[in-house]
Amino acid sequence: MSAEYDYKSIEQKWQRFWSENKTFKTEIDTSKPKFYSLDMFPYPSGAGLHVGHPLGYIASDIVSRYKRLKGFNVLHPMGFDSFGLPAEQYAIQTGQHPAVTTKQNIERYIEQLNNLGFSFDWDREVRTSDPSYYKWTQWIFMQLFNSWYNNDTDKAEPIETLVAILEKQGNIHVNAACDEDTPHVTADAWARLNEKEQQDFLLKYRLTFLSEAVVNWCPQLGTVLANDEVKDGVSERGGYPVERKLMKQWMMRITAYAERLLQGLDTIDWPEPVKEMQRNWIGKSVGAELRFQVDGHEHKHITVFTTRIDTIFGASFVVLAPEHEFVSEITAPEQRAEVEEYVAWAKNRSERDRMSDVKSVTGTFTGAFAINPISGEKIPVWIADYVLAGYGTGAVMAVPGHDSRDYAFAKKFNLPIPEVVAGGDLSKEAFAAKEGKIINSDFLNGLEVKDAIKAGIQRAEELGVGKARINYRMRDAVFGRQRYWGEPVPVYYKDGIPALLEESELPLVLPEVDAYLPTETGEPPLGRAQDWKYRGEFEYELSTMPGWAGSSWYWYRYMDAQNDKEFASKESIDYWQNVDLYIGGSEHATGHLLYSRFWNKFLFDLGMVNQEEPFKKLINQGMIQGRSNFVYRIKDTNTFVSYGLKDQHEVTALHVDVNIVENDILDLERFKAWRPDFAEAEFILEDGKYVVGVEIEKMSKSKHNVVNPDVLVEEYGADTLRMYEMFLGPLEQFKPWNTNGMDGVYKFLRRFWKLFMDEQGNWAVTEEEATPAELKALHKTLKKVEEDIERFSFGTSVSQFMICVNELTALKTKKRAILEPLTIALAPYAPHISEELWNRLGHKESITYATFPEWEEEYLTESTFDYPISVNGKVKSKLTFDLKLSKEDVEKEVLASEQVQKLLEGKPVKKVIVVPGKIVNVVI
Repeated sequence: MSAEYDYKSIEQKWQRFWSENKTFKTEIDTSKPKFYSLDMFPYPSGAGLHVGHPLGYIASDIVSRYKRLKGFNVLHPMGFDSFGLPAEQYAIQTGQHPAVTTKQNIERYIEQLNNLGFSFDWDREVRTSDPSYYKWTQWIFMQLFNSWYNNDTDKAEPIETLVAILEKQGNIHVNAACDEDTPHVTADAWARLNEKEQQDFLLKYRLTFLSEAVVNWCPQLGTVLANDEVKDGVSERGGYPVERKLMKQWMMRITAYAERLLQGLDTIDWPEPVKEMQRNWIGKSVGAELRFQVDGHEHKHITVFTTRIDTIFGASFVVLAPEHEFVSEITAPEQRAEVEEYVAWAKNRSERDRMSDVKSVTGTFTGAFAINPISGEKIPVWIADYVLAGYGTGAVMAVPGHDSRDYAFAKKFNLPIPEVVAGGDLSKEAFAAKEGKIINSDFLNGLEVKDAIKAGIQRAEELGVGKARINYRMRDAVFGRQRYWGEPVPVYYKDGIPALLEESELPLVLPEVDAYLPTETGEPPLGRAQDWKYRGEFEYELSTMPGWAGSSWYWYRYMDAQNDKEFASKESIDYWQNVDLYIGGSEHATGHLLYSRFWNKFLFDLGMVNQEEPFKKLINQGMIQGRSNFVYRIKDTNTFVSYGLKDQHEVTALHVDVNIVENDILDLERFKAWRPDFAEAEFILEDGKYVVGVEIEKMSKSKHNVVNPDVLVEEYGADTLRMYEMFLGPLEQFKPWNTNGMDGVYKFLRRFWKLFMDEQGNWAVTEEEATPAELKALHKTLKKVEEDIERFSFGTSVSQFMICVNELTALKTKKRAILEPLTIALAPYAPHISEELWNRLGHKESITYATFPEWEEEYLTESTFDYPISVNGKVKSKLTFDLKLSKEDVEKEVLASEQVQKLLEGKPVKKVIVVPGKIVNVVI
C-alpha cells in the first residue's frame, strides 16, 4: 500500500471500482427523496473535450455526490445529442457513414468523461441517433400530428375529438389554434369533402402539419437552416450564402402554446436573462388588427396589427414585407422593375440581419395606395426589408412621428411625418412615448394614450374595419431538414396525403444511400435510397427532423432508458417527475429550452407526464476562455524575438500552441518541432528565455489555445482538475484559463493526504478525542461546504478546504474524529482521493453513500477572546479571557495581571472600562 499520494494509481483504481460495481446505478426507491441532476448533453465532435467543456459537468457532479451524501436518491445520467451537421459534412467530404464518425467521437467523449470521475449512471446512456431512441422521437411526432389545440379547454386534444365536432356542427363554434386562412364549414359541407380534402382541412389544425413557409435555404449545405444558424446572410457552418425561399415544410404549431410558455416562466427558477430572452422571443403584444383597403383593388385588404391604434391619424404610409403575397398584384406597371429588383435583393437577407440592422434604410414604392380605415385618407404603399413576412401580418401602418424606424424611413424617402401625440420635437426625432395627449386626431383629440387606444378599438369594431387582438411575435417552428443525418419523419404519402406509419412499424430506420448529398433533381439525400417505399408502393417523407427534435424530450428517456414498450413508464415518470437541477450554456436560451418546454407541455396535456415544466432550476455556466500565447517573428526572417524586446523590431504576432509554453516561457525545441517551417527558427531571448505574449480569447483550435483535460489529468490528476475548475471563479461567470494555478490545488491535495500519515509516510490516524480548536476548524468547513453547495457557489468551498487543512496541519491533527468527516465533505469535489482514504480508514463500502456530517453551532462559537488592553486609550498588550466572564471579573483579572502592573508603573488607577468581547481600557 503506497504511502505517497500516487494520484494515477488511485484514480484508475477507483474509476475501475465504480465501473465494475455500478456504484452510481440508480433505481426507483420510494423510501428516499429524489433528486434529478442533469447536464445539457453534448454533441460529440471529433475534437473531443477541452478544459472548458467539463465546467458544468463538474458542478452538477459535486451537487449529485453531495445530495447522495444527504440521503437523496440521485438520478445523474449522461448521453449524446448525436444527430447533426458536422458528422454529415464529414460524411460528404470522406464518404464515411455519419454513424461511424459519431460512434468514434462518442467513445472518445466517454473515455474523457470517465477520466474525470463523474458519477454518471451509464446504464441510462441515450444517443439521439440510436433507432431505439429515435423510435420514441418519431412516436411523439405522431402524437403531435394526431392532436389539435382547443382554446376553450386550453390544451391539446386528440384530433378525433375535432372530427366529431366537425361531423356534428362544422367548425363555426370551434375555438382552436389553426391556420389564418382556415375556412368556415358546416357539418354538411364537411361531409361533402372527399378524403383528401378532409385531410388537407385537418392539417390546418394539427399540431404538426405541412405548410408553405419562408425558410433559410442554403444551396451548398443543401438544407434549411434555423435563424440562429445564419449570420450576415451566410451559414454559420461553412460561411455559405443563404437565401430566403418559400418551401413546403413540416411545421410545429408552437404558437398554440405561446401564452402558457410565457406564463410558465414565472413558475421556474431560471436566470432572469434567459427568461427575458424567451419573453422577447414569444413577443406578446396587446393591440388591434386593422384592415386597409387597397385603392383600386376591391377585394384586397392589407391587414396590419398595431399596439398603438391611438396614432391611427398619424399613419402616413403602409409598408409591406418584400415577400408579402400582395406585392406583385398591387405594384403599378411603372414601378414593377424597381420593385422586382428590390424583392430579389431583400429575400436573401436573413431575418436576424433585417431585424438587427437599424442603420441602413432601404425600400421602394409599389405605386399603390391604401385607404386609412379610420380617417379615410389615401396613403402610399411601400415595401421595405425591415418588415418581415414571418412576423405579425407582414405589413405595418407606418406612423413616423411616433416610431423611430418609421421616422428614419420617412426622412429617407421624404414622406409626411404628422404629429398626433403631443410632447416631442419631430424636427429632431420620433416621439415614441407611451404616454401623452392625442392631437390632430378628430374624435381622439385630448384623450390620454391609454384611453385613446380603447376608443380607437371601439370605433374600428363599430365600423367593421378592425378588432381587438393579442398578437405574438413567435412563429410556428420549421420541423424539417433536407439532410441525411437526422430522424426520418414517420410519414408516407398516399395520393398526396400525408399519412402516419403504424406504431408497430416504428422505428422507421434511416436507409442506406450512395452519397450524403441531394439528388441530381434536388431532392434531399433520402431520395437516393434504393426501393425505399412504404409497403413497397408509397413514397416516404424525404426530409429528416431538425437537430432539436431528439433533445426536446430526452430527460424522460433517462428515467427509463431500456423500456421498449413506451418512452418511459408511468411509474418512473411519477417518481422522478422533472429535473431538479439543469446545467448548460446560455446559447440554448430560446431554441432548445423553448422547444423542450413546448413538447413537455404537450405531453402533459395528453396525461403522459405529470409536470408542466421540465426543468425546475436552470444554471448557465460561464465560458472558460482560452489564454492565447504569441511569438513575434521579425519581418522577412525566421527569427523570433522575445515579448519584452519586440518593440525594437518590425514583427508579426503569431499564435503558438499553449501546450509548448509553461509559465509564459516557450519551450524552444518543442517549438521547432511544432511546425516544419520553424525547424530552423532562431531566437532573440530575454535573460536566456523566450517570453511569450498573452491574450484572453475564446478557446479554439485556430488560436492554438485549446487545453486538453487529458494532459492535465495525466500531469496533476482528475481531483486537482475538478477542484481547480471550481476555484477559477463563480460558475456563471466567464473566466480565463490559466494552467499555472493548478499546482496550488495539487499541493493542497498532497497536504490533505499527509494529514493521515506520519513523517515517514506511514498511516498514522489515531482514535484520540478532538480538541476544541480541531473541532472548530472542521465544523467551520462543514458549514461552509454545505451552505456553498446548496447555493451553487463552489469556488469558496475550495478556499475553505485549503484554510482548514492548513489549520489542521499546524495543529498536527491525526485524529479520525476530525479527518473522517472532513474526507466525506471533500468527496463531492475530489472523489478519488476521498474514496482511497475512506477505504484506508477501514470502510468497505464506497464513500458515495456515506452520510454528510452535520456541523454543530457549539463548535463554531468562540469561548475565549483576546482582549486588546489599552492604557489611557493606547493599546499596550493583549490578554485572553473566557467570554463568559463578567465585566467585574475581567477587570479584576486585568488589574491582577503582572503585565498590566508593569505598564501602570505604580500609578493609581482612576477607572477601568470593559467592553465585553471588544476591549479593556485602563485609565490612570
